[in-house]
Amino acid sequence: MIRARVWLRCAAMHDPVSPCVVRPAVIGWVGKNRRIDLTIEREFTGVELLRRMKGWITINPKEAIELLESHGRLKIFDDGELVIEVETEEEFDLLTGKIVKHFKDQCDLERI
Repeated sequence: MIRARVWLRCAAMHDPVSPCVVRPAVIGWVGKNRRIDLTIEREFTGVELLRRMKGWITINPKEAIELLESHGRLKIFDDGELVIEVETEEEFDLLTGKIVKHFKDQCDLERI
């Protein structure tokens, strides 16, 4: 198993950035007839986090998700980092080649 951190280009500053979960999403309810004091915390999946980067990065997150997920699995580590997991070295090399061809220097993988 090969794991790599996903780096993208920031649309505002043009620096390499990697989205991370700072704290879980807090989801609650609003009742029509009474107050509901129930909330749940839920982490984003890797795909959910990357999808929410639209407008914040220079590439289309949907295209990035399609390319990355065609070769591996997007995950969020316990520390909140977005990573891609691929099975073999050959698959990792194929994926990095496709990233360079499709996104040029706007997306990069850093092996962990």
